[in-house]
Amino acid sequence: MAVTNYTVAPKGWANGPSLKIGVIADIHAGGPVMPARRIRAVAERTNDLRPDIVVLLGDFSASHKLKTEEVAPQDWAEALSVLKAPLGVHAVLGNHDWWDDHDAQRTGKGPVLSRRVLEDVGIPVYENDAVRLEKDGKPFWLAGLGSQMAFISSKRKKAFRKFQGVDDLDGTMAQITDDAPVLLLAHEPYIFPRVPERVALTLSGHTHGGQVRFGFSSVTRTLPRTGKRYTYGHFCEDDRNLIVSGGLGCSVLPVRVGVPPEIVMVEVEDAAEANDVRSVAA
Repeated sequence: MAVTNYTVAPKGWANGPSLKIGVIADIHAGGPVMPARRIRAVAERTNDLRPDIVVLLGDFSASHKLKTEEVAPQDWAEALSVLKAPLGVHAVLGNHDWWDDHDAQRTGKGPVLSRRVLEDVGIPVYENDAVRLEKDGKPFWLAGLGSQMAFISSKRKKAFRKFQGVDDLDGTMAQITDDAPVLLLAHEPYIFPRVPERVALTLSGHTHGGQVRFGFSSVTRTLPRTGKRYTYGHFCEDDRNLIVSGGLGCSVLPVRVGVPPEIVMVEVEDAAEANDVRSVAA
């Protein structure tokens, strides 16, 4: 399993703490790709990397029809419960966590099952919430958005489906009450053009890096036309930074080609002590 490392010093992180973030995205629990034993191995490998904080970026559920092994939500949550970090483990939900909860789709509201099982093992879930944390006497805000594709509002063919989100970027930002730097978790990267400069770094998943890639092309249409440029990696636009993880699991088909499953480690440095933004992938 690959470990992909980024080092960033965003302008908006001035006077923020040096922070090592472990990022786990798009588990899509189920065989053959992500049985419970492998999810636990991912958690244990992440612990070995000694992050200051661990963030889970959603899509814990897998709904593709070619699963060879079902993993009950309680089992994948239990596997993730071994994650440890000084500043805790924090989660947002993805579109599949909403889509696979048929009661939520029918009633138009949560909390969805993925949220309940995560909270049962002590992992807080952020849906348009923000919390103020501190490391080495330096504060920062951790904010998490609800999924931007929570409800399937059209039953037409997949290429023409319409979705309704439960995200509230303005309401989330309104909870931030001082000038400490902000780290934003958003399962889908589509929101990035709207993210204000007040946010130093946005972390996203959802795309699987394309899931099947030959060279620089992807045969899996993972993003709408407006967000296709945010398929994978580190993006810096107008002093705003986004890192999109390629994730771990699969959707549609249980296969990944050219995009190995990855744990992402992000080191965020105090921008006041760095002269430029740099990204290193290994």
